[in-house]
Amino acid sequence: MTSTSRDLDSADAAPPVSRRTLTIGLCASIVAIAFEAIAVATAMPVAAAALHGIGVYAWAFSLFLIGQLFATIAAGRVADRVGPSRPMIAGLLVFAVGLVVAGSAQQMWQLIAGRFIQGLAGGILGVSIYVCIARGFEERQRPRMFSYISTAWVLPSFVGPPVAAWLTHRFGWPWVFFGVLPLLAFAAAMVIPTLVRMARTELREPVEPSTARPAPLWAAGLAAVGAALIQLAGQRLQPLSILVALAGAAALLVSLPRLMPPGFLRFHTGLPAVIAVRGLLAGAFFGAEAFIPLMLVEQRGLALVLAGAVLTIGAVGWTTGSWIQSRPTLALRRDRIITLGSACILLGLLCAASAAFWPAVWVGMVGVGWILGGFGMGMSIASTSLATMSLSAVSEQGRSASSLQFGEALGAGLFVGISGSIFAALHPGGNLPLTFGVVLTAMAAVALVGIAMSLRIGRVANELAR
Repeated sequence: MTSTSRDLDSADAAPPVSRRTLTIGLCASIVAIAFEAIAVATAMPVAAAALHGIGVYAWAFSLFLIGQLFATIAAGRVADRVGPSRPMIAGLLVFAVGLVVAGSAQQMWQLIAGRFIQGLAGGILGVSIYVCIARGFEERQRPRMFSYISTAWVLPSFVGPPVAAWLTHRFGWPWVFFGVLPLLAFAAAMVIPTLVRMARTELREPVEPSTARPAPLWAAGLAAVGAALIQLAGQRLQPLSILVALAGAAALLVSLPRLMPPGFLRFHTGLPAVIAVRGLLAGAFFGAEAFIPLMLVEQRGLALVLAGAVLTIGAVGWTTGSWIQSRPTLALRRDRIITLGSACILLGLLCAASAAFWPAVWVGMVGVGWILGGFGMGMSIASTSLATMSLSAVSEQGRSASSLQFGEALGAGLFVGISGSIFAALHPGGNLPLTFGVVLTAMAAVALVGIAMSLRIGRVANELAR
């Protein structure tokens, strides 16, 4: 990769902006966010017990989701108005504050507040990084950038759980939060000087404002609450849960048309289809992944470490797929790469479902399936990001990024809740093959809908072929 970009400033400006340091800083930021998410999932049971907060355990994750979804929309508005540099710097600072608030918690409510602040930061940083790539890198360089980003996302899955467990037992659960601060400081040191120069350029050479109406913040808040309600309703099967789920669905029906591109709920071609595919595939993959280790432990009798290794295998597949989509030798249009990735996810889910339904099937089929599923996610997630950039005006990259990432988070939360409800309904009967088989088959059906939706995207050229 070229180490420096063309001068982003005028002819008498300082030296060119370094794309190398920008790349390192963005990737380090992603590693910090991903490590924190994995580490918190490992350490949260200990932290909740120490703070006598088991009764409100779920709120540490639900409020993170609410903060993330709201900030995703808000950051898209700001990035379109002032560029990505200032929101990116603000996101790093907010993330550091959230880590300190959570790590210094003496009561559970403070830990939950810290998680909410971290969710706000995650939403800001996710959109800002996307827009930084859209505006800071040439079109042919973006596929490789997304392969770097994908690698940064999955890298903590290899080291996160054991490191988090070691920190928790050796120094205490607060260091799971404090331990991320040095990595965040490194990311800030790498990326902020470049972002400051980019911000100066944005002030002197602002992007022509978009003619589209910005997404209203009230709709962002309503959608975040709706998504959290659906997620909470899926955690338990009770009569009240139906009312909670209906309230969440109503909130989404009111808010989504104002947050998504026109025609999203009518399954229009182009950008609405791209965002729908992203949400469906994320929902199918994560809705199944939540139950893969449990299936291997309960039904097949594997040790927990071996069951968890399947997820690591999926991460390897994800990284491989992300790198392959960035290679010029892959002579496919971007929309066809998305369809190919969707088909790999469906095939992977069917492999895992076959091992669940029929215990005589070789247990390794789950690993094979998860390599395929991860490979498909690596290809499709990067490609939907690139397709969104191609289908969006420069002045609307922030709004498009927020819609895309909101759709992904919504799809993951919604279908994880649905798979959890299926599990809760069938598991008490004791028929494990039926329970896990139906869960995985249901997620395969979601992936099948994702394939159908990918065929509605339309022609999107591959940047590497231009």
